[in-house]
Amino acid sequence: MQQDHVERLSRDLRKAAVTLSDEEVRYLVDAYYIMQTQRIRADGQIRALSETKEPHEILTWLSGQSHTLENQVRGALDRYTDAHPIGRWMKSIDGIGPVLSAGLLAHIDITRAATVGHIWRFAGLDPTQEWKEGKKRPWNATLKTLCWKLGESFVKVSGKPDAFYGQVYATRKEWEIKQNQTGQRSENAARVLAKKKFRKDTVAKAAYEAGRLPDAHVHAMAKRYTVKLFLSHLHHKWYEHAHGEPPPKPYAITQLGHGHYIPPPD
Repeated sequence: MQQDHVERLSRDLRKAAVTLSDEEVRYLVDAYYIMQTQRIRADGQIRALSETKEPHEILTWLSGQSHTLENQVRGALDRYTDAHPIGRWMKSIDGIGPVLSAGLLAHIDITRAATVGHIWRFAGLDPTQEWKEGKKRPWNATLKTLCWKLGESFVKVSGKPDAFYGQVYATRKEWEIKQNQTGQRSENAARVLAKKKFRKDTVAKAAYEAGRLPDAHVHAMAKRYTVKLFLSHLHHKWYEHAHGEPPPKPYAITQLGHGHYIPPPD
């Protein structure tokens, strides 16, 4: 009976998924990641108890239930993104599944994004933005977290030769490492030292003092570059779908003379 109930719920979700509102999708995406985090914690506890031969039947049951619910929600978001051409395009890319695709669809309003810069700012990826004390946060915290997860996904597929954004990340990181090693990031390091306080004798502080960025900083820069490129491509595809024509060319190309343009992958 319980299994039949789960299957009926699955069918109902699949039918209703196409008509989900943006608010419902945002809630489901948040719920999915919360359930995933809890299940991972439970699985870790199960492994620890298994090693000590202590009973863990209830935790195993809870992990199984959580996994079932995750699959239900993921399935619903899969149907939701299938109904949107931009959702299907995103899911065609290595590293992007239905949950990330649904979250981006539900958090970004293409009618309010004349350029990709609007999306970058909304996602907290504009380095000129500052969250001043006593002021409202100038970006969407949930979207910023989704973009962080997006970057991690691209890192995970960077070993696949045919993963477009995985290769963008790998190439950019290699370039950033060379820039860092040849002293091209010394000004960045000096700015960080002047702005942040570090504990004594940390690896990060030693790197900054030597005029270099620590490995974690280089990694983050390569991820951020890759995510911003993806969002640029997402804006291009979505704008074209919404308006029937390509978006205006980026400011960096039309005004600053930067001629290196990378088109979105199909």
